[in-house]
Amino acid sequence: MWLTGATVADGSGHDPVQQAVLVEEGRITRVGGQPPAGAEVLDCSGMTLVPGLIDAHVHLGLSSPIEAGIGNRLSVAEMAADMFANCAQTLDAGFTTVRDTGGIDAGLAGLVASGKIPGPRILHCGPILCQTGGHGYLAPEWEPSADWPDHEIPGLRSLSLLCDGPDEMRKNAREAFRRGAGFLKLCVTGGIVSWHDKLSDTQLSTAEIAVAVEEAAARGTYVTVHAHNNAGIRNAVAAGARCVEHGSQIDDETAALMAEHDVAHVPTLAVIRALLDDAGEAGLPPETVERAAGAWQGQIDAIHASRAAGLRVGSGSDLIGSRQEGRGQELVLRSKVEDPMAALVAATRVNADILGIGAETGTIEAGKRADLAGFAGNPLEAPELFADRDRVTLVIQNGRVVKDRRA
Repeated sequence: MWLTGATVADGSGHDPVQQAVLVEEGRITRVGGQPPAGAEVLDCSGMTLVPGLIDAHVHLGLSSPIEAGIGNRLSVAEMAADMFANCAQTLDAGFTTVRDTGGIDAGLAGLVASGKIPGPRILHCGPILCQTGGHGYLAPEWEPSADWPDHEIPGLRSLSLLCDGPDEMRKNAREAFRRGAGFLKLCVTGGIVSWHDKLSDTQLSTAEIAVAVEEAAARGTYVTVHAHNNAGIRNAVAAGARCVEHGSQIDDETAALMAEHDVAHVPTLAVIRALLDDAGEAGLPPETVERAAGAWQGQIDAIHASRAAGLRVGSGSDLIGSRQEGRGQELVLRSKVEDPMAALVAATRVNADILGIGAETGTIEAGKRADLAGFAGNPLEAPELFADRDRVTLVIQNGRVVKDRRA
């Protein structure tokens, strides 16, 4: 397959150039040159071709209104339908890979991988590991914590495992891996969408976090942490975590510490913007907006602090509830905080590196998987295109055309 006529922004940060791309057997085998005899030619004139986008922080298992879903007021069929639709619209928006940071069972990832439903490649942690009463524990106050496992739906939804003490952490880390997790996600501070804590709370001891890191290392993988305040981030860095999600209070000192230990940062602006616009749309109480308001400027400041310290700064939307069609909004918002090229590189090359798949995807170069997204127009000049699914006119995943709306 010979893609010709497009302006190629290859994910490296270099200036876009007009050149052709050769795809053979699911891989990019050449950029530039002349087409081989017999190649299928795709005319991409007027398009900007970028690597398949990567969202490093999704919650596909929270595709329905949260309180209704967790409160057993929705049928399993409806929740499954919402998840399947979410997967399809994510791929339709040009995201060929996502990292699910809590909420799905391995069954959903396997279903997409089998080709039975359309969706992005899914890397997942299975259940979040959190403490009783901490972020990730969404049961009402009156419900005994012993009943929390009843909210799981085997094969579809796996929310969180409660870990109180190093022994429980070790057991649950092993359980997460048994269920197919590719990495571990821990909650080490309070959160915005939380029922029982504050953003200033630290959660899980350094000893508990270190046990999860040890178990992950034994399987050749890593721990990422949900964290807002610097005390929780410092605990996680000391214990060996490799990535911080959100990081809305990262200051220069904490960013320098993260840089010293090569800890990545994945900001999540889109979810905060969505909550500020309408928390009710996600099925959340009004007080959620108050927490989100404090984290908005904090995340912007944290991005600049992380950049100044030389951190790998990725990109995640963290969208929750039934309105997750605006996944590309994360790039639009990042384009305003930094610039469109930085937003694109964060959502391609940098995210691939953070997820440990940089040798396979994230840039348009020979040898990589043929994961590509084509925009009608140039999102580097008009970044609002990143969030316009109608302007994503071509999506190729593993060398297969999964969307083609070229004129």
